[in-house]
Amino acid sequence: MNLDHVFVCGDPALDFAATLRARRSARFEMFVTPDRLDAWYRESGVVDTIVPGGGSDVEQATAVREAIYQLVTDRRLGEEFDGKALDALNAAARKPPATPQLTPSGRRTEATPEQGLSTVARYAVELLSGPEVPLMKECGNPECTRVYVDRSRGMRRQWCGMDSCGNRIKAAAYRARRRAAPAAAAR
Repeated sequence: MNLDHVFVCGDPALDFAATLRARRSARFEMFVTPDRLDAWYRESGVVDTIVPGGGSDVEQATAVREAIYQLVTDRRLGEEFDGKALDALNAAARKPPATPQLTPSGRRTEATPEQGLSTVARYAVELLSGPEVPLMKECGNPECTRVYVDRSRGMRRQWCGMDSCGNRIKAAAYRARRRAAPAAAAR
């Protein structure tokens, strides 16, 4: 599977939760090394540079990621928040976040892994307590478990992203219709 980080969910907390892919089937872990976690923080734009993390940073990040996913699922389904997940998220959000600094060349955010994680946790708090809760949807691809914010006109978006899921599903549906057409014509 592709090890590139994908940012299609419309919110850093949802993109973070989506780093465990295909939760209902193959379960593909994106944070296999501290380097992959560090890369996510940089590529997501949460930080510009990060102090290299270690194994314990990956463990903490995956625990908070799972808490975010649980809380997002609870909120989407209209259920009460899971207490342990709530505690894990809030503990991470209480830590000092990454703080942007103004430099002669512009804005720059340097952070430790703990600060990066705190920043992501704060994004989750804002999302889960904010006005975009009704806009959260799970991808229509049965293999995909990403949740995204549907800001499309008319809220008709069905997939987390066209490149990752939409085109694949549309192509499969097209092939299925093409196979069915000769059978229907033969009757």
